[in-house]
Amino acid sequence: MNEHEIPPPDGRPVDVYLDLLRVRMETDDYQLLLSVVEPVLQAIDEHQMPTIDFSLDGDNAEALPQEIRDEAALVIATAVTGRLDNEVVEISTDETGPVRVVTDAATASDPERLGEIADYLKERHVQNEELRGIAEASGLPSDF
Repeated sequence: MNEHEIPPPDGRPVDVYLDLLRVRMETDDYQLLLSVVEPVLQAIDEHQMPTIDFSLDGDNAEALPQEIRDEAALVIATAVTGRLDNEVVEISTDETGPVRVVTDAATASDPERLGEIADYLKERHVQNEELRGIAEASGLPSDF
């Protein structure tokens, strides 16, 4: 068992991570973070798909500082994976521009794996553009 997989002595890894953030962050920022992640964490606990009123990207995200968005993504990743070694990396492709991705520390430090993720992002972008074109030609909404 790796060190990051050892369960913390006092609760779930996500609770430990949130406790660390509470100590490290300004109170207002921490409260904002909690307002974003609490509905998601509750949905995860209840094994339901969350309905998120405040997306981590898109139009509403402009009001949420990048640092809070990154920490929210890391909190959610910790809740899902149970790992404390998640990192946010930015991957840029010509097709997509910069994309922020949450991954484990080993992948974040492996250029080959990051290249594979970049290739996947390129492929996904091409597929989305094809689907958007089909939707537009069919008179359907294309804002997905």
